[in-house]
Amino acid sequence: MTEFLVKIFVKDYKNTEDIQVRTRYGLMASTVGICCNILLFCAKFFAGILVNSISVMADAFNNLSDAASSIIGFIGVKMAGKPADEDHPFGHGRVEYIAAFIVAFLVIQVGFSLFKTSLGKVLHPEEMSFKFITLVILFLSVFAKLWLGFFNHTLGKRIQSSVMKATAADSIGDVVTTSATILSVGVYGIWGLNIDGFVGLVVSVIVMLAGVNIAKETLAPLIGEPIDPKLYREITEFVESYEGIVGSHDLIVHDYGPSKSMASIHAEVPNDVSVEISHEIVDRIEREALRKFGIFLVIHMDPVETKNERVLEFGSMLENVIHGIDARITFHDFRLIDGKDQINLIFDLVFPREYNKKKRDWLKEEIIRKVTETDKRCCLIITAESGFGVEK
Repeated sequence: MTEFLVKIFVKDYKNTEDIQVRTRYGLMASTVGICCNILLFCAKFFAGILVNSISVMADAFNNLSDAASSIIGFIGVKMAGKPADEDHPFGHGRVEYIAAFIVAFLVIQVGFSLFKTSLGKVLHPEEMSFKFITLVILFLSVFAKLWLGFFNHTLGKRIQSSVMKATAADSIGDVVTTSATILSVGVYGIWGLNIDGFVGLVVSVIVMLAGVNIAKETLAPLIGEPIDPKLYREITEFVESYEGIVGSHDLIVHDYGPSKSMASIHAEVPNDVSVEISHEIVDRIEREALRKFGIFLVIHMDPVETKNERVLEFGSMLENVIHGIDARITFHDFRLIDGKDQINLIFDLVFPREYNKKKRDWLKEEIIRKVTETDKRCCLIITAESGFGVEK
């Protein structure tokens, strides 16, 4: 069914990197979500009135909030697909994250309202009735939501859409809440026990937790999150695979929306090769990175010594000392100022981000102590920093 809808409504559906194709996916998914959730709301609201069940009506209004969420998702995807302009040179892709966050807020708000209503039902229970048609409607709703969750998860993964992934997670949460509602109606029908208010409380808490989880997932790219370790390694290995590049560090990726990223990296080049040759290599890497990863990559060239035996000797000694103290620490931009009475070792020291100031200071002192034990003439000039990605 999913592929059938895609082939019918999404022109050029295989070209998911194209922003227009991606927008068509989003609009189709939102339209399907709006239609399904409005139908489910009408069916469950009717069933809830029929048996006077707050848990069934709570579930119905949860579907109504999902329909509103799909409308917001529709608007968000439409706006995110707008091209870059003078005021927004990196496009409008982050609007999709904002739309997903609004969805999360609506889900939390609905959950809180249901919690208050359900609490009232616990304190002041009302008589229920049992109708078999209510169970039929709820069971059909479970299957509909399972399909809708699978539908959004499949498409969200295909086009890397946070809104669709959030909607998929919400749909699976709805399956749990509807199952709890079925339990409430079933218990009343079999044993005559009215647990409607308590089940309504459980449903409302699940709804609020789903909203919080959606908010966490959508706020992360807005605030800034680390690059995926797999992509980090792919980009660094790609850059370092070129002849004329001897190493790389400080890869930073900025997310401007799904499939819209800009990155920068420091590429180490031999200092005895002309700037023109190294610049030509770097230009080629930037062009091919855009084609391969869809990322606009900016490369900063760091000239490094590759032949001077004195520099290589002290660089190797420093590497052995650092790895002997903590293998998670790395260094780069190593330079040597060689004098008769003093040898300056200048470099950047990269600590794992979770190391606090006290631990960093102690490690720096240990490195200085070990190096000066090897050669008392050494004077270490260290710039300490934290990594932006994964450790190599």
